[in-house]
Amino acid sequence: METTTTTRYVAVIKKNKTWIRIKANYELYLFILPVVVLYLVFKYYPMYGVQIAFKHFVASKGIWGSDWVGFDNFTRFFESYNFWQIIRNTVSLSLLSLLFGFPMPIIIAIMLNQLMNKKYKKFVQTVIYAPNFISTVVLVGMLYVFLSPNSGIVNHLVTWFGGKPILFMSDANWFRPLYILSGIWQETGFATIIYLAALAGVNPELHEAAIMDGASKWNRVRHVDIPGIMPTIIILLVLALGNIMSIGFEKAFLMQSDLNLSTSEIIPTYVYTQGIQKAQYSFSAAVGLFNSVINVLLLITVNRVARKITETSLW
Repeated sequence: METTTTTRYVAVIKKNKTWIRIKANYELYLFILPVVVLYLVFKYYPMYGVQIAFKHFVASKGIWGSDWVGFDNFTRFFESYNFWQIIRNTVSLSLLSLLFGFPMPIIIAIMLNQLMNKKYKKFVQTVIYAPNFISTVVLVGMLYVFLSPNSGIVNHLVTWFGGKPILFMSDANWFRPLYILSGIWQETGFATIIYLAALAGVNPELHEAAIMDGASKWNRVRHVDIPGIMPTIIILLVLALGNIMSIGFEKAFLMQSDLNLSTSEIIPTYVYTQGIQKAQYSFSAAVGLFNSVINVLLLITVNRVARKITETSLW
């Protein structure tokens, strides 16, 4: 009895201390309240509808009234004729975007960090950051204009050099290069700012010591700058690998056509086609849930590997 009473007493004291701490810092909790509400409403509450992935959803019956079919929708997706094509397109497009796009902001940030002319440095930063403000719809529209076989400036240059006009936006072989290159052009500037901020946190005394030892710029970059921003690189890499299956839907859908479908059909566009255009809500929900589960497993695995190898991780 005494042990039980003591345990309850300790629990009450801890609870009171928690409330005292909350009351003392209530302004901070009010700051995070909108974010918490946002996530609850738009992230967690919609998870209630995930159950339709395991049902044969009929709108007139509602979610609870629809018949339970278990894993039939998942089996249907795994056995579909284009399952491996969709998986291959999604993974290859995401990995290639990561392979060519991830190092670019690191390289540019290191190069900008070495510039001594501040005006030129700010000019370059503005130029590479500006595309980030262009919407995806406008970006794809620019691609169609510049790559048009009749009036596009790129095909004008091709014909000027004696070649034949190329149907860039309709050729399946050109979909991935155009998607990756346009993504690098649009997103590199924003990521560069993150790495520049990380480079600003590198202790300047390390550079001074390296200069005193006669280290060249390359050696200072290699042994001071890169190790200094390595935790930032690892965190961003973990996040990127954790979203390997969630490559952007909007640009892929806007660039997609019947002629390049063999390389442009990825999981997000397939979910849209099946769920919105064909009204197969349960099937599309199953495909989307499969995609999310793979991403979660990848995120946990990559984070654990990063923690063991580098002692830097998300959690």
